Amino acid sequence: MTDEHSLTVEERDDRVVVTLDRPERRNAIDQRMVDELHRVCARLEVEQRILIITGSGGVFASGADIAELRERTAEDARHGINDTVFSRIAELPMPVIAALDGYALGGGAELAYAADLRIGTPRLRIGNPETGLGIIAAAGALWRLPQLVGLPLATELVLTGRLLDGAEALAAGLVSSLHEPEDLLAAAHALADRIAAKDPRATMWTKRVLRAPLAEHPSAEREAQAELFASPEKRRRMTEFLERRTR
Repeated sequence: MTDEHSLTVEERDDRVVVTLDRPERRNAIDQRMVDELHRVCARLEVEQRILIITGSGGVFASGADIAELRERTAEDARHGINDTVFSRIAELPMPVIAALDGYALGGGAELAYAADLRIGTPRLRIGNPETGLGIIAAAGALWRLPQLVGLPLATELVLTGRLLDGAEALAAGLVSSLHEPEDLLAAAHALADRIAAKDPRATMWTKRVLRAPLAEHPSAEREAQAELFASPEKRRRMTEFLERRTR
């Protein structure tokens, strides 16, 4: 047993800020970090707060821990160690914001792809060089990245290992805005503030319906709206809106 941690966690009433914190390994994702991320998810599945994920030392995450990855077996691959926790993060009830600085490579990029919103810095370098290590990007890049940037660009990136810088990631829609490194976390909090000002229940339903398979639409919208139409919060917020308009 060890008291060491690979994450630092800041608690707020409406959000949790998780910082990947293995600066000596450029925040490489190892089993301990995966286990700690699972523990964060277990709480947020119940507490339903916004999650902001960032990295320490001017790096988001340089990828999976290669020394650990080298020793993993075929059975480990079938268990989807990183993919399982990234999918759990993606499926959290409230939005997930990834604040990306420096390297976001391999598994680090795939963690970013699992977020609902991504913002970055000009010095961001994001991509998937896995084939150069004799493996594939098997923790979400091969299906999430095409959804985010389109199949042609995603195909080029995962086959060549080319990295996008911040400006290229912004142009591709992979990040929604760029900020100077010293302003990045404040920008993430500003996004979280805007989300937190909305009705949490409506936010959760919006996220759930956004992620629903295409075949489930438009019935998914109708069922979600039916739930919200019966909510006292809907009536309260609409009443406040109408009262403001008549002042």
